[in-house]
Amino acid sequence: MSMSAFFRALRSSYQAEIDDLASDSEGKDVLRRRLLEKRGQIAFLSQMMESAPEMVAVAFHGGFHFELPAVMEQLLTLESDEFPDWDSLSDAVQLTPWAKDMAAVLLKQPQGDWFMTVAAALEYMYHRPSPHHHEVAHADEHGEHGARGSSRDLDHGHDFDADDDHAHKTDQDHDEASADWLEDQGFDRKE
Repeated sequence: MSMSAFFRALRSSYQAEIDDLASDSEGKDVLRRRLLEKRGQIAFLSQMMESAPEMVAVAFHGGFHFELPAVMEQLLTLESDEFPDWDSLSDAVQLTPWAKDMAAVLLKQPQGDWFMTVAAALEYMYHRPSPHHHEVAHADEHGEHGARGSSRDLDHGHDFDADDDHAHKTDQDHDEASADWLEDQGFDRKE
């Protein structure tokens, strides 16, 4: 699937934001501490939701679980004025408890729904396997963790891919739910 120009433009900016937060001037890993600082400033950061969404979205890094990847893939093809309502993504995207609290603050803003959709998509893209994913995985097997490898497990002790409530869903369940959601949004069902 192709990616919209909107998300192509934000993808590298989001990665750069995380990279900037990841280490201090001495090269020490400070990502967790800096993310906690950002999360504490969410009310202030909300002023930048429209002008620099990637700078606010990093506060949610590690706070999303993606239940329906096909929905997220479809979302990445949309331009910024074509997004569905945030509530309509509730089956596809789950928030950790701390991320729900932050989202509640932002969803009170006029552009809150739009921003949460952008934040979820940016985080999905960050964790999405790229054409070079196998090279990163190979390096990780040999202990050569880069910024991405060391920052994947940030939701306060929970594995990014593990979700206790949904761990028993099969891939077929996910595919069926994704197809149902896409059909509800007006897309043709692919069989």
